Amino acid sequence: MAKPKLRDLPDLTGLARPGTEIALRVTPRAARAALVRDGDRLRASVTVAPEAGRANEAVRALLAAAMGVAPSHLILKRGHSARDKLFVYTGP
Repeated sequence: MAKPKLRDLPDLTGLARPGTEIALRVTPRAARAALVRDGDRLRASVTVAPEAGRANEAVRALLAAAMGVAPSHLILKRGHSARDKLFVYTGP
């Protein structure tokens, strides 16, 4: 998995508060990794297939890069096998 370029990601540093819930819609097997703000929702596209949690980890890394936090501080609360996911930022 290639590391996302920070210039292509939206600035989500405002979401980096402990307890913040981040809902997003995920598209696996996309041509390129992207994170797009669509009104008040987020849409993520990752290049990996949804096998053995690899797509979830790719989304976690993409979201963490946009927020400027460590991926280990993001917990997938809901949507382990669905396209609609809910991550919670636990903070440092």
